[in-house]
Amino acid sequence: MRIPPYYRRPAWQRFFAGMVIGGAISWCIFIYIYGVWQEEHTSLIEKQSEKIVDLENEKKIWQEEYKEINKRTIEQLTIQKINIKIINGEKYKLDMLSVSEIEDSVKDDISMMIAKDIDTVYKSKELIKKIIQNKPVKLNDKRYKLQVKEMVIFTTLSIQLEISFEE
Repeated sequence: MRIPPYYRRPAWQRFFAGMVIGGAISWCIFIYIYGVWQEEHTSLIEKQSEKIVDLENEKKIWQEEYKEINKRTIEQLTIQKINIKIINGEKYKLDMLSVSEIEDSVKDDISMMIAKDIDTVYKSKELIKKIIQNKPVKLNDKRYKLQVKEMVIFTTLSIQLEISFEE
């Protein structure tokens, strides 16, 4: 079988020449469009990477500022409330009213600690213990003394007391 001699016919020659020229032109158009598209995406990626760097720097600044504010806030924490609890009132058969009166009396004695910063209260915890322990309590014609068993100092000053007979 033989290939027909199309190279002698001008219509076929124009067809093949048109295919070659069309292929070359379409390839040039493809390269141009692909280059423009690539350039747009490259510039977009570069803008986004710059924005990411800026946002990360801004985030660091905010985090440092937040840490500094927290540090100052913690340094300035104050006592908001005082809780007093007598843990062995049942041992001496004290009624709830008597226990509540003793707790209120102790709370009044150390009420000057409200609105003081925690550091100051911590430094004066021995003074608080002395104030509580040196004050005798008189109930039902009997004298009692208080002993500090536990003291927790934070925004709430919590103190647990034991009551005993005064000797």
